[in-house]
Amino acid sequence: MKFFAKGESVFSWVTVPAHLCGWDNLAHGGVISAILDEIMGRASVYLLKSLVMTKSIMVDFLKPIIIGERLKAEGKIIDIKNEREATVEGFVYNKKEKLCAKSIGTFILFSPEALKKKGIEAATLIDDLERLIAE
Repeated sequence: MKFFAKGESVFSWVTVPAHLCGWDNLAHGGVISAILDEIMGRASVYLLKSLVMTKSIMVDFLKPIIIGERLKAEGKIIDIKNEREATVEGFVYNKKEKLCAKSIGTFILFSPEALKKKGIEAATLIDDLERLIAE
């Protein structure tokens, strides 16, 4: 996925390939959940200028999503509970711009120093992410 920011949202366009189908020509719900988790996480990183980890997500599947169809994913911050936790929304739209799936997630916010101290991620990756959030 490639990500783009506009205003208070982060967007991505993605197509679910045939080998990730659930039933016949429908995208598997786990794949749609992963897309929502990723767009919410990237929205958190970009909009909050913080490194994040998913604490929880809840997904509602509203309309079937056809494999091979170009989808738009969108992520938005809806609440910053404190310096360590934020609530984020995610949306997946079909090619007709109809809402097909939505999610709400809680994300834990980390400083790069905290991640390095905990040894959660490689220091070089954290340095790359620090540069990204500093932009």
